[in-house]
Amino acid sequence: MAIHPIWVGIRTEGRGATLSTGAARPTNDIAHVDESELLSRLRHGDEDAYSSIFREQYPGLVVSATRLLGERALGEEVAQDVMLELWRRRESLVLTGPLRAYLQQATRNRALNRLRQGRTAQRGEVYVRGPSASPSPDSGAISSELQAAAERAIASLSEPQREVFEMNRQRGLTYGEIAEQLGISVKSVEARMGRALKQLREQLAPWLPDGSGW
Repeated sequence: MAIHPIWVGIRTEGRGATLSTGAARPTNDIAHVDESELLSRLRHGDEDAYSSIFREQYPGLVVSATRLLGERALGEEVAQDVMLELWRRRESLVLTGPLRAYLQQATRNRALNRLRQGRTAQRGEVYVRGPSASPSPDSGAISSELQAAAERAIASLSEPQREVFEMNRQRGLTYGEIAEQLGISVKSVEARMGRALKQLREQLAPWLPDGSGW
């Protein structure tokens, strides 16, 4: 993910990546500012205030995301997304509690979404349970029939469902990337994908082993 240009001179502690794209801005005037004032300055586009918040909050967000995802690189990506979204929404930001709690919850939500997307992708792999020994003489015919059936099933999807399905499975786009390209919400992408997978499971049931599917 591209690092926002205002993340200038920010270096995070620990084993993670270093975000440093230029000379650090002086922040002595922020060292003892309380959170409410920092947020006020953030809403007005103060980059020093944002940098101070980033230094304070980012390492903890990485830890939280990594615990859920099991991989530090993914944790860093989620934490960066959360901090970038904080900057994007700074003018309309409304908090009902501490900033730390808000960012931690946002990080948890994004990490859980990643996990759900991963599970959906795994369920979406079509496979046929083959024999443990050498394949039977009919295995090639079965494979061809399955391929033809899968193509027919995909073609039978509605245009919105097929579009989302092909963008995810053939082009490898994430739900967030699909939502951005189509100008819809991530939840709309999830809903279309869910309906597509349900229809495909039903149509391909004769070729799928019990308890499996898309």
